[in-house]
Amino acid sequence: MTFQFELINWYQANKRDLPWRHTTDAYTIWLSEIILQQTRVEQGLPYFNSFLSNFPTVNDFANATEAKVLKLWQGLGYYSRGRNMHATAQIVMNNYNGVFPTLHDDLIKLKGVGEYTAAAISSFSSGEARAVVDGNVFRVLARYYGIDTAINSQEGKKQFFKLANEMLYKEDPALYNQAIMEFGAIQCKPKSPDCGICPLRLDCFAYNNSVVNQLPVKLAKAEKKHRYFNYFVCVEDDKILVRERQAKDIWQHLYDFPCIETEMNCTVMDGDFRTAIKNQFGDSTEITFISYKKHLLTHQIIHVQFFGLKNYIFNFSKQKELNWVLLNTLDELPQPNVIRNFIDENF
Repeated sequence: MTFQFELINWYQANKRDLPWRHTTDAYTIWLSEIILQQTRVEQGLPYFNSFLSNFPTVNDFANATEAKVLKLWQGLGYYSRGRNMHATAQIVMNNYNGVFPTLHDDLIKLKGVGEYTAAAISSFSSGEARAVVDGNVFRVLARYYGIDTAINSQEGKKQFFKLANEMLYKEDPALYNQAIMEFGAIQCKPKSPDCGICPLRLDCFAYNNSVVNQLPVKLAKAEKKHRYFNYFVCVEDDKILVRERQAKDIWQHLYDFPCIETEMNCTVMDGDFRTAIKNQFGDSTEITFISYKKHLLTHQIIHVQFFGLKNYIFNFSKQKELNWVLLNTLDELPQPNVIRNFIDENF
């Protein structure tokens, strides 16, 4: 049990004081776990505080509008997480009498709750003996045991999950799970960990074989897809035209501007691009280039151009996702960061 005790002793001396560590309330822990997925603690903490302040109970969350949830989520990315949270809160109210579940087998049925999240919530809220396996845990186990199976392969996931459950300190699974995750986050870091002060270094395979920077192994990601969005900014007096993005694409139910997607960056001199603009906005449209931004997502690179329009015509019966909104209410709508930044710079 030396491995477990060393981790727990280290954790008790070095852990960060984070608000969700002072409770066993499953709802509060769920908020923290979902918000911190793919997000650093420093970035996620203000969002956690904001969500808990706006929705102190799961009932408050369930009764909120999706627009408010997405507005609070704005800037975190992976907006499906926010939509799934809203759906989960409503499921808890309808199926669990408003009591957030604490057991793994109930939690795993909720939208947006996978194996890691179910294990974390059940462990931290009820002490259920489930090992959490996140990126930090993968890294600690891979280095300590010298495992070179790719952590994002099916074989690797099975191998690490089995090992994590074998190493789980079942006398206090919540404490152990917090300890190994925290250890990976601030001691056994992805790059340049300070192995000289590591309490596990004497038995650590990676340290003793000088392969710390080679572990864990991860299969190369597929090349990111490039997309080209051309936004058209239409302002009339105190109003601006916005578009609510629809399902089955990025930024679902967030608001941006009328858009033409092309296969490459275009200029107003390109014949095909001008034809597409005329087909959507009319023959007498006046176009002015405003700015270009590159927006990086996990699996996509979005090349964004903004154009100003005058003398345009819209067929709102065919483009029902378009609406005029007052400029002074624009801030109330949830928007992708690239749109939010453009508005901040130009209005």
